[in-house]
Amino acid sequence: MKHIPNFITSLNLFSGCVAVYLGFDGLHGWAFFFILLSAVFDFFDGFAARLLKAYSPIGKELDSLADVVSFGVAPGAMVFSVLMQSELHAVLSLAAFLIPVFAALRLAKFNLDERQSTSFLGLPVPANAIFWGGLLYSYAPFFAEEPWLLCALVLLFCTLMVTEIPMFSLKMKSAAWRHNKVQYIYLLGCVVLLATMWDDAFAPIIAWYIAFSIAATPKSPKGDNVATR
Repeated sequence: MKHIPNFITSLNLFSGCVAVYLGFDGLHGWAFFFILLSAVFDFFDGFAARLLKAYSPIGKELDSLADVVSFGVAPGAMVFSVLMQSELHAVLSLAAFLIPVFAALRLAKFNLDERQSTSFLGLPVPANAIFWGGLLYSYAPFFAEEPWLLCALVLLFCTLMVTEIPMFSLKMKSAAWRHNKVQYIYLLGCVVLLATMWDDAFAPIIAWYIAFSIAATPKSPKGDNVATR
């Protein structure tokens, strides 16, 4: 039983590797699907560890390594394939690989940050990957024509991953409105975006998360503030 969380984490890594291959091949829809599948596995490995009380040092390390691939290298591969299709010089297309570099920096930094227990400081790497997957699934042809805008977004989101801007977590200890009003308002906004944009809503949902976090999450003093990654 103690190996179940690590098995689920390994599925995250496997799915991420498939997403990397598909991303380099320019199959953005399928690459995004496997990034989302990795996010599901990433959620359930932590859930299984808590349920089974099967925490281990190797599990923590494996989780971070899997996340670098699934939520760093995979979106980087997608961005790289789009930039290579643009008029941008091939060398400049390598800017796409800033995404896995900063994802790794975030994971390394925040795994050691004892302030993170109930919310986040900076953009979590799964949210970053969902943004890129959704953006290129829906708008890859546009960004192939506007590569400099895509590079600017790479720089922005790399910065957001390592910044100390407080961002709320969707984890709830109860269903009470007074303890979770930020989460409920955010989820209501997500429903509206999904109802109006359907499968084009993923990147806007992450943009909404960032904007609402900045507007609604109070800055806390040094101490307990956040969840990991």
